[in-house]
Amino acid sequence: MTDCYDSHDAAPADDTGRPPTEHGMTRRQLLRHAGWFGGAVVLTVASGEVISHIADSRDTHAETTAQAGAAGSGALRFVQVSDSHIGFQGPANMDVAGSFTEAINQVNSLGFRPDFVMHSGDLTHLSTPGQFDQVKQMMAAMKTDRVFTVPGEHDSIGDAGRAYRRTFGMGTLGDGWYSFDTHGVHFIALVNTLSLEKLGHLGGDQIDFVRKDIAPLSSDTPIVVFSHIPLFAMYPQWGWSTDDALKVIALLRRFSSVTCLNGHVHQLFTKTEGNITFHSATTTAYPLPKPGRAPAPTPQVVPARQLKGALGIRSVGYRQGDRELAITDQRLA
Repeated sequence: MTDCYDSHDAAPADDTGRPPTEHGMTRRQLLRHAGWFGGAVVLTVASGEVISHIADSRDTHAETTAQAGAAGSGALRFVQVSDSHIGFQGPANMDVAGSFTEAINQVNSLGFRPDFVMHSGDLTHLSTPGQFDQVKQMMAAMKTDRVFTVPGEHDSIGDAGRAYRRTFGMGTLGDGWYSFDTHGVHFIALVNTLSLEKLGHLGGDQIDFVRKDIAPLSSDTPIVVFSHIPLFAMYPQWGWSTDDALKVIALLRRFSSVTCLNGHVHQLFTKTEGNITFHSATTTAYPLPKPGRAPAPTPQVVPARQLKGALGIRSVGYRQGDRELAITDQRLA
């Protein structure tokens, strides 16, 4: 099991040369990951094994360019953005629309046209019709073929997600879940933000949907799952978990390569459990504290020059046949 936080803490340097761990990282690489802030994390899935390495922030542009050039014909390249919180007003970020615009500009400057962009929730801060209209118009500026979304809890304030579904839910099932296939990868978009007590919740209807949805798939089909709240117990004390996620995880165990991408926590975090790797994304709005380092997950005020270093986007590349999935997290700074 491998857990990796994005942190400012310095990494020890006393074990260079140790053999790789079962997940492909040396202990020193793992500690470098824990000490790295805002560069790039590259994940490769080959034959069901998750292998990670750390890319220095100076190499981020080269890494992205290499992905674009090496992908070639038939490759899949998509982008994840998260937690734009359009409508937020506060000292943690006085211009969330401006920082989301910068994120959109970054998507449009990657050096390739993403096949799609996924926004993994909290598109808005207060789920008003005006905020939904604003974020929809802003995302229309992304140079991509399609834009997908899943809702965050801020997208369903007071109306159980009805305004969200009117704007973004066309063609979805139930409360907004759906799946699709492209480039040999099966994607599942889940909603775990509506029946909130303390933790995220999927519900029996959605779990049945997943069971039926994946039943005809062969076990070597790469699976990517999107949700807003993590599908693992990142920090249940703050609600950073989904109470019935293990029922879906059990259904996914037979697949050799499963990647779960979520938002909600406003920071990079990676966890590997056997064949399943979980990646929490950062935000385009404002940072939240590391788990347990504050009384509650409230917006954090950082010096203006450091804010963009806590915000960013994620690009993902996959080439059918090679069965490689590469994930690159990039800061706005």
